[in-house]
Amino acid sequence: MTREEKALAIEQLKEKLASSTTIYLTDISGLDAATTADLRGACFKANISLTVVKNTLLAKAMEASDKDFGELTTILKGETSMMIAETGNGPAKLIKNFRKKSKKPVLKGAYVEESVYIGDDLLETLVSIKSKEELIGEIITLLQSPAKNVISGLKSGGGKLAGIIQTLSER
Repeated sequence: MTREEKALAIEQLKEKLASSTTIYLTDISGLDAATTADLRGACFKANISLTVVKNTLLAKAMEASDKDFGELTTILKGETSMMIAETGNGPAKLIKNFRKKSKKPVLKGAYVEESVYIGDDLLETLVSIKSKEELIGEIITLLQSPAKNVISGLKSGGGKLAGIIQTLSER
């Protein structure tokens, strides 16, 4: 690669990093062509972008970025592929499901909503992260619960009261 090509690649990576809130760095080395194709297909279905990147170019893009990637630059060794998604737990779920058939991909690290996760042992933690939409849904459900209880209490109380009055009037 010439210097101009490297500079262009770094700039493109920097733009991808700037526009993404969920970035997973994985190792997919050693996968055969069919398994890699299956992984790419699964990523496509889950709306996850999978790109194999050069470690040095990605490290330079991370350093030039406005975001704080913490120790993610220290794990850029060996082959690295980058998964970019819209949901924080999407790539983690995909990796977990894909590992039922294969030992790879191995999670090197992740950047999710300004938090940095390093190591494959944090995969379960990343799977359990809730998306922004899921959290909003839970909050709305919690806020609606007291109102539903009051309304159902008023409805059932009115029926009971009418029944008591009718019974008393019949005596």
